[in-house]
Amino acid sequence: MALIEKLNASVRRMRAGRVRLVSGLVLMVFLAGHLINHSLGLISYQSMEIGREVFLAVWRNGLGTTVLILALVLHGGLAIAAQLRRHSFRRIAPGEMIQIVLGMAILPLAALHVVGTRGLHEVFGVNDTYAYVLLSIWRFSPWDGLQQAILVIVAWLHGCLGMHYWLRLKPGYGDWLPYLYATALLLPVLALLGFVSGAREVNALFEDQAWRDAAFATFNLSEGAAPWAYALVGKIYVGLAVALVVIGGGRAAWLLLHGRQQRVTITYPDGQRTVVSPGTSILEASRNAGIPHASVCGGRGRCSTCRVRVMAGLDDLDPPSEAEQLVLARVGMPEGVRLACQTRPLKNISVLPMLPARVQPREGYKRPAYLQGTEREIAILFADLRSFTKFSQSKLPYDVVFVVNQYFRYMGQAIEESGGHLDKFIGDGVMALFGLTTTSRRGAQDALRAAQAMAKALTEMNETLAHDLDEPFRIGIGIHIGPAVIGEMGYAKAVSVTAIGDAVNTASRLETLNKEYGSQLVFSEEVAQAAGLPTAGLRTEQVTVRGRDEALTIYVVEDATTMPEIVERKKMKKKILIKPASTPSPT
Repeated sequence: MALIEKLNASVRRMRAGRVRLVSGLVLMVFLAGHLINHSLGLISYQSMEIGREVFLAVWRNGLGTTVLILALVLHGGLAIAAQLRRHSFRRIAPGEMIQIVLGMAILPLAALHVVGTRGLHEVFGVNDTYAYVLLSIWRFSPWDGLQQAILVIVAWLHGCLGMHYWLRLKPGYGDWLPYLYATALLLPVLALLGFVSGAREVNALFEDQAWRDAAFATFNLSEGAAPWAYALVGKIYVGLAVALVVIGGGRAAWLLLHGRQQRVTITYPDGQRTVVSPGTSILEASRNAGIPHASVCGGRGRCSTCRVRVMAGLDDLDPPSEAEQLVLARVGMPEGVRLACQTRPLKNISVLPMLPARVQPREGYKRPAYLQGTEREIAILFADLRSFTKFSQSKLPYDVVFVVNQYFRYMGQAIEESGGHLDKFIGDGVMALFGLTTTSRRGAQDALRAAQAMAKALTEMNETLAHDLDEPFRIGIGIHIGPAVIGEMGYAKAVSVTAIGDAVNTASRLETLNKEYGSQLVFSEEVAQAAGLPTAGLRTEQVTVRGRDEALTIYVVEDATTMPEIVERKKMKKKILIKPASTPSPT
């Protein structure tokens, strides 16, 4: 009893979107198995029969049939309910509209096939083998065969679109897309070719009287079976037509009644407004008004890209559902942010879309909360090449680009292997952040280790590119730690995780002091204290950094490779070794 109660509670917690997804996956597995079975006809008709036995062992039993029927009812019912919740079908994305139309076509196209196989099997005991099906729709009713071919294409395309809308929100989908696309294209083609090949083989066997008599004996097909099947299919078509009229009429009446209610005004930050019926989702309101609004998943509540910050009217909204809360938590959204596709205001509201209309699926991936903006203590590292301007003036553009890219590769790998986040390359300079997801102590330690690793990597690079350099490259590194505002900042394609604040400016100033001291590394006393670094024997200076009132104690290191050992030293993952693919000839 307790187990049943737990199961019921789990089912209640499952959101409709999740049920629709899972049921769709069940149907997709069923369809893929069916098509694989069809493709065996390229080997022989007998191979199709053997594959059918395996297929039926999975699906034509109490459990398999129950799962399949539940998936059909739940997926179809929830899909219809989702469309009925729309206040308008204007401005729906083309791919989404195609998926809706294809889904509506599946039932009338599949009616004859289902009734003619499983229906006759259950009612009349017909043995619906491949020979029975192939003869029925290839020799005796070619039109029905064409209808079934269309069904294969329609159902498969509908399922593939659904899979695409789901999977494109997953990291790594782009890497698998070529293989998935090839599979999606090949499977229905092979299935149809296999079906044709098997049908031609059975059609040839049909000319043999002995084979024909034996086949019909195994079919167990009575005289009243076919008329019953066609009559039932006709009733299904009538029922579908009546249901369409009733649902359509009911929807029209509901929209008419709903339209007479008090209207809701949704205001956007640029002064645009749209007036809609109460209960219309913010995303649908934006679409109907022609206001660009991001929505990678098409308003299914999966991707979070339609999220908005509610500027006014938050208290008048219904609280977010558990499903909406989970999606918002996945991308680290603060209070006051809602999914536009799930929020249906009943009173006036003012919103600010948080993402540009042309957004990438990666915006819906699970993301750290700090990307949305947070303040925390981190270590910041700046590095800059010395005498690079002189080098660039004496080399050809190709040589300059080649050498700079090698420098970025060496420095970038040293930073990342030390646990840092490579913020940006600025000319011939580098900015990196440490401690984004760890403690400030760990961030300070990693930053100092990165400086040491960068110095070693620079030595290795100078040796590798010795014949391309007039003199070895030198580097200046500055490190400071302090509170900074972290988040994704930028515009359009130039968006990245970065930090701003006094600590960032100070780290940049410390890097420039290397020129004055002729050193390779300058870091603040705060960094040494946070990292637990022994400073005995290190050169100490007191400086006034532009932008700060008080003096700053710093440590100056001529050669960063001679840094003292840090407490709790972490092993490097692997030796930094990047060999250039080729080296340009000396200029």
